[in-house]
Amino acid sequence: MRHLASIQKIWKIEPVEGADRIELAHVQGWQVVVQKGQFHPWDLAVYFEIDSFLPVRPEFEFLRSSSYRKSDILGEGFRLKTRSLRGKISQGLLMPISAFPEIREMDPEPYEKQDVTGLLGVREWEIPERLTTSGTIIGSLPPDIPKTDETRVQACPELINEFRGLEYYIATKMDGTSCSCCIDLNGVFHITGHNYEYKDDGRSTFYRLLKERGTEGKMRSLMKERGWNTLTLQGEYCGPGIQGNRLKLKKGEWYVFTVYINGERAGLDEMKTVCDRLDLTMVPVEERGTALDERYPTVEALLARADGEYPNGGKKEGIVIRPAVPVFCGLIAAPLSMKVVSNRYLA
Repeated sequence: MRHLASIQKIWKIEPVEGADRIELAHVQGWQVVVQKGQFHPWDLAVYFEIDSFLPVRPEFEFLRSSSYRKSDILGEGFRLKTRSLRGKISQGLLMPISAFPEIREMDPEPYEKQDVTGLLGVREWEIPERLTTSGTIIGSLPPDIPKTDETRVQACPELINEFRGLEYYIATKMDGTSCSCCIDLNGVFHITGHNYEYKDDGRSTFYRLLKERGTEGKMRSLMKERGWNTLTLQGEYCGPGIQGNRLKLKKGEWYVFTVYINGERAGLDEMKTVCDRLDLTMVPVEERGTALDERYPTVEALLARADGEYPNGGKKEGIVIRPAVPVFCGLIAAPLSMKVVSNRYLA
């Protein structure tokens, strides 16, 4: 589970040129604008990641004018997102541990990387899935479709070293909405968005796209041919009306980024084969190589690599990096993978 609020060590403080009241604090791979003199290098503080949805409580009231949101799903609170202050990107929020008595009550000596997400009532901000791409909800995600969450490299810079000695590939992060399909052990065909399963009632443009392409029938044929029990495809559905259509597409397109065969993540070459057999579009692969940790040894190097534009214009959201052959990673308790979201895109 993502640690949206945690105790972190500030490893560097930098001045902001021309600013008398603010400075830049560095935490993990993130940078956060803070009040000048509030923190010092090696201080422990409570760090709230971007995409956090903070509860309404007195400690967060200073965020009301900039961050207050009311959601049908989450209710009232304060949403944290990337901001630009005095030309500096600020990603998240840093607050003193002393601002939260319940942390000291739980642990008189808070320690680095301690997760306090649940303790402080922090949740992840969720944008309601669009009816045009999803449809009518019939339940939560089926067991064969995992939630499509990638760890940002800033949240765990140590992931870079996990690629040492591995062949890797870099794929374009498409800017749309997450959609998946699968055929489970019982032979049932499922269609989902990021959080929910949807029924075929004519209201889902994604469902219509797969019907037009005969995807379900092609999946069943391939599974029978290969002797597979389950097959899951996950991807990003992009097009008009979705996230501002930064790809400038004239009609919807689905870009497959993950394939699971019998519950196991497929490698890059096998994913390509499956997409070719099913006549589906795979996410563009920008680079394939070895020694990622030598070519891009720092978060800053990866952030520079993530910048760019989509072929039809519009700032690229970023990149996703994975081993060509899946490897389990203990740091994230999942197959090794990380995303790098472009700061230019966020700004």
